[in-house]
Amino acid sequence: MKLSFRRRLFYVGAAIGALTLTGAGIGTAQASTGIGSLHSHPAAAKPTVVLVHGAWADGSSWDKVTAKLQHDGYRVVTPPNLLSGVENDAANLRAYLDTITGPVVLVGHSYGGTVITNAALGDEQIKALVYVDAYIPDTHDSVYSLTSAQPGSVFAADPSTLFDQVAIPGAEEGNANLYVKPSIFGKAFADKTIPAKDVAVLAARQRPLASKALLDESGEPAWRTIPSWSVIGKQDAVIPAAEQIAMSKRAKAHTVEINAPHLSMVTDAGAVTNQIEAAAKATN
Repeated sequence: MKLSFRRRLFYVGAAIGALTLTGAGIGTAQASTGIGSLHSHPAAAKPTVVLVHGAWADGSSWDKVTAKLQHDGYRVVTPPNLLSGVENDAANLRAYLDTITGPVVLVGHSYGGTVITNAALGDEQIKALVYVDAYIPDTHDSVYSLTSAQPGSVFAADPSTLFDQVAIPGAEEGNANLYVKPSIFGKAFADKTIPAKDVAVLAARQRPLASKALLDESGEPAWRTIPSWSVIGKQDAVIPAAEQIAMSKRAKAHTVEINAPHLSMVTDAGAVTNQIEAAAKATN
C-alpha cells in the first residue's frame, strides 16, 4: 500500500523527533557521568565538637554555643568534667573520646583547658584544640601557678575569702571540695555583663572543684603537636587577659580577643562559635 506524501512526511518527522529525544537523553546521561563528576569528591564530614566545661560549672555553660553549632550542622557533645584532679579528669575524658569515631575538635573552657591539654596527647583523632578563656599549660604548670602569673585575678586572693570548703569522704588529707562564695562568684565570672538573677542561678548550681586540681602539675602538652585556637576575654577576672595572651603565644594558637568576661561562651556565644568553626574548617 502506497503512503501519501503527507503520511510519509509524518512518519519521517516522528522518527527525527524520537532520535532527538534519544540524543537528548544520551547527552543528559553523559553530562551526569562526565569527567567533572568522575573527579568530584563528596564533602568531608564535619568533625565532632567536644565541649569541656570548667570548674564550678557543668555542661549547661555551653548551651548557647551548642545550639549554634548544631544549627550549623555539627555533632556536639558536652561530657561531664569530673573536677577531681588533672590526671583523673584527663583520663576520664580520654576514655570518652575513645568512643567517638572520626575527627574531633576538642574545646576547653577555663580549667577545662588544662584537662584537654592532657587528654588529647597522642590522640590522632583530635584535629584541633580550642581554648576559651582557658588555661593552656606547659609541662609542670598548675592552675594555681598560671592564675597568679600575672596580676589581676580575683582568685589570687586568700583562699579562705574565696571558697567554702566541703570534706570529700575518703580523700587524702588536705583535699576538699571548693565552692566559690556567692559574694565572689559574679565578680569572678560575670563582670556585671550577666544579669544578677542569672548569676545567682549559676552560683546556686555550681559544681565543686577538688582543691588538689589547683595544684596538680600538668603533663606534656598536646598543643605541641595539635593545632590550637584560643578565645581571650579581655575583661576576664579569673585568668587575666595578659596571661591568656602569653599562653596562647607559647602554644602558637590562632587567637581572637573579645570584650568579654570569663564566661564568654555565655555572653558572646557567636564569637566563640565562630572560632570553634574556624578550627573545624581548618581540619578538612
